[in-house]
Amino acid sequence: MSDIILETRDLTREFKGFVAVNQVNLQVQRGHIHALIGPNGAGKTTCFNLLTKFLAPSSGQILFNGRDITMVKPAQIARMGIIRSFQISAVFPHLTVLENVRIGLQRNLGTSFHFWKSEATLNQLNERAMQLLDEVGLSGFADSVTVDLPYGRKRALEIATTLAMEPELMLLDEPTQGMGHEDVKRVTDLIKKVSQGRTILMVEHNMNVVSGISDRISVLQRGAILAEGDYATVSKNPQVLEAYMGSADVLEGTHS
Repeated sequence: MSDIILETRDLTREFKGFVAVNQVNLQVQRGHIHALIGPNGAGKTTCFNLLTKFLAPSSGQILFNGRDITMVKPAQIARMGIIRSFQISAVFPHLTVLENVRIGLQRNLGTSFHFWKSEATLNQLNERAMQLLDEVGLSGFADSVTVDLPYGRKRALEIATTLAMEPELMLLDEPTQGMGHEDVKRVTDLIKKVSQGRTILMVEHNMNVVSGISDRISVLQRGAILAEGDYATVSKNPQVLEAYMGSADVLEGTHS
């Protein structure tokens, strides 16, 4: 099995003449935390939308475990093991924390769309759901209604529901966006923890997060890859510093 779990070849997306993603060649190594960074408007989220098939590329290829998935539909992508969490917390606010995770686990029962079935059929999932909640530090919140959770805990729940889908590759879109310092640290530690035995590709603005946990970083600018490497390499790259409007401190003064 190749060490490259996800690869793009000249991946391109145009919108009425505007090139949002421009011949991107990305290689995500199995078992790595790979960060996609860049200034606002660099094409990061468009790239994510292409990888999860919410957008179709104008040209280029996407390969997952060596298989061309360029034309595969979003639901098939998820079944293959590529699971994405969204920028805005995507959980059911009026269900309990435990119920949210059970919904993610339903796929294994083959009853994902059988909403008329008795809730009792889901009780067999409780043990695994509690294991996942324990993994993300939420076992004490199992019976809490999700809407009452603090924002950072909601993001932790979203990661638990993502894990419930048994992803081979997790795509995290701005996992710490809008968080205070304490929540950022908690979620960063959580991402590091759940990355064991998994591969994570994430879009992230917070350079403390990126510098602390990323094995490899790809920097996008105007839809194209500007630089790649570990944090020490990209943080010293003059083109990267210029892309961040000359703010050397944005990249160099953040590692903690």
